[in-house]
Amino acid sequence: MRLASFSAPIVVAAAVLAFRAPPASVAAEPDIPVPSSSQLAWQRQELHAFVHFGPNTFSGAEWGSGQEDPASFNPTEFDAREWVSAFKQAGFTGVILTAKHHDGFCLWPSKYSSHTIAKSPWRGGKGDVLKELSDACREAGLGFGVYLSPWDRNHPTYGTEEYNRVFVNMLGEVLDRYGPIFEVWFDGANGEGPNGRRQNYDWPVFLATVRKLQPKAVIFSDAGPDVRWVGNERGEAPLTVWSTIDRHRYTPGTPLSDELGEGTRFGEDWVPAECDVSIRPGWFYRQSEDTQVKSPARLLEIYEKSVGRNCTLLLNVPPDRRGLVASPDLAALAGFRSTLNAAYGTDLAAAATVSASSGRPDAPASAVLDASLDTYWSPDATGPATLTLQFPSAVTFDRVVLQEGIALGQRVSAFFVDARTVEGWQRVATGTTIGHKRILPTPLTKATSLRVTIAESIGTPALARIALAKTAAR
Repeated sequence: MRLASFSAPIVVAAAVLAFRAPPASVAAEPDIPVPSSSQLAWQRQELHAFVHFGPNTFSGAEWGSGQEDPASFNPTEFDAREWVSAFKQAGFTGVILTAKHHDGFCLWPSKYSSHTIAKSPWRGGKGDVLKELSDACREAGLGFGVYLSPWDRNHPTYGTEEYNRVFVNMLGEVLDRYGPIFEVWFDGANGEGPNGRRQNYDWPVFLATVRKLQPKAVIFSDAGPDVRWVGNERGEAPLTVWSTIDRHRYTPGTPLSDELGEGTRFGEDWVPAECDVSIRPGWFYRQSEDTQVKSPARLLEIYEKSVGRNCTLLLNVPPDRRGLVASPDLAALAGFRSTLNAAYGTDLAAAATVSASSGRPDAPASAVLDASLDTYWSPDATGPATLTLQFPSAVTFDRVVLQEGIALGQRVSAFFVDARTVEGWQRVATGTTIGHKRILPTPLTKATSLRVTIAESIGTPALARIALAKTAAR
């Protein structure tokens, strides 16, 4: 690994699902981990919805006992299209459903459990939440993902080798029936089953089953292999976030979860972080929490501390007992999208002219102002490098947005940003990592020029975008 110093800026980009191979001029140097096409598409999607739904919705429990009466599950106004419409309008690109939580209740009619939706009165015992939601996602152009907890507080074989085969069979049902799945989400929880025993999970077989049946899906757990937990349930990442870790150090349920947020600068494996948080205090719906739904302003803050720190945001929005998204949640989602658009919908740097301390014909400075994340500016000399934006007239901003060309890996490890004001050049932001997207709050600043300096990087940096924004609160 060679350390070099360079500089550059970046902008906020919309969700991109397609992957195009980037120019190869920088790709071969240095030899660092890079994302797979699935990981790259996943990170560019940025926003995903989480849906906790099941018997807990009706009991008010966070963790069900496994002894729930299936008859309690009866969302008489269930409408998956209503969920998906709300998520899509809010800008989310995929939905992950708790197909089986720790209570073991299956939201599809599994052949491998008696604790399923087929035992409920909903749809006359013929219902299938996974089918209705996957169909709605496909119609709307959103990705469909599934959460399956291997912990099962109901299944009689839990705690025996037989249960691993049961769980693989359940995975097979879910992954083989409902069309393309973009993410499979594994919880590391491992408690006692109905017989008082814990399970020795066969993770290699579980992961191999996903790879076989849904090879394009990314797999989430504390240890990846494709996506890792950020280490908390606040939806917030540290200021420094590397997309790389040494994957062999971690397993699902790892006691080393405090390390997962920041990652490892010279990690051997590309395993980017996902930030999960609920729009409510709890993960399942409770009417008592209708007045505690996070505000649009709070959701924007979470966005800036997750997506804006090189992670994706997985926001839980639990449907109510009707099977609909509750009115307070709908209002918060709509307000979040309006607030996000107001802050980041217009790039205040778009009309700038750009120059660089150095560059190459195949990686020009102008690339940071185009719409593509697969084009980038890269200097042709070692040492600190700078990129300067000159505005046709002064702009007022309080956010700087930077993005690397992460198809080539994550390179920048130290940078700073200066703005030219009536008082001359002023330092407005400093940072360590950039990654897919870095949003930097700044003082409210009126500037005629902006200068980004990359002070340190792994090899030659590749900077894809730079943008400026002003939040409505300022």
